[in-house]
Amino acid sequence: MVTIRRAEDSDFGDIWPILKEVFSRGDTYSFSPDTSEREAFRIWMETPLATYVAVEDGRVMGTYFLKPNQPGLGAHVCNAGYAVGSAVRGRGIGRAMCEHSLSEARALGFKAMQFNFVVSTNKAAVELWQKCGFAIAGRLPKAFAHKDQGLVDALVMYRWLD
Repeated sequence: MVTIRRAEDSDFGDIWPILKEVFSRGDTYSFSPDTSEREAFRIWMETPLATYVAVEDGRVMGTYFLKPNQPGLGAHVCNAGYAVGSAVRGRGIGRAMCEHSLSEARALGFKAMQFNFVVSTNKAAVELWQKCGFAIAGRLPKAFAHKDQGLVDALVMYRWLD
């Protein structure tokens, strides 16, 4: 059974291989495929308001973060990023983390959640976010330089939390 908890700095040793794999594929995140471990730590552990890990049998299977999407007058809308290792995809970990993140976002006082840059060719993510109540609020034509497919669209997805 997967449990989700707040990540600690000591968890990054288990988070980094997941992020390295996901970022290096160049097909879902705008972070450089050669993002360093130090830069990934800053992105995933230092910048967010909170970072979480999905753990099963003592092993980190996935991770996500929450942070305000904008400062000041836009800070009631949060942003989240998720990563699951390829060896455990298709087991419901992404969905469990999304559902957990919606609950955590509410508990942290956020009113909505926005994904700023969902790669349109990442069909599994787009479908999952829609099943979790997110709507496509906008399309950014050719905004993502996909490692294999060239320039593809990115989507802005949004969900009100109340």
